[in-house]
Amino acid sequence: MSAVSFALIITSVLLNAVAQLLLKAGTNAVGHFEFHLDNVLPVGLKLAFEPHIMGGVACYVVSLVVWIMGLSRVPVSVAYPMLSI
Repeated sequence: MSAVSFALIITSVLLNAVAQLLLKAGTNAVGHFEFHLDNVLPVGLKLAFEPHIMGGVACYVVSLVVWIMGLSRVPVSVAYPMLSI
């Protein structure tokens, strides 16, 4: 595996971890909520516009693009185990 391939895979894994931490911070900021038919829109909007959640989704998107770039260079049998890092 080349240094570029390794960097792409590790960057994707790190971005994925950051995304999960941001999503957790966003749910902590919003607080506990129950989904009911009458509050789907207000809770959905509150979640959609929470800055931490927006950042987490952005990190996931970038992570996905970087992951695809990494997979184009490395066999999945090598790349997939790196997710456990």
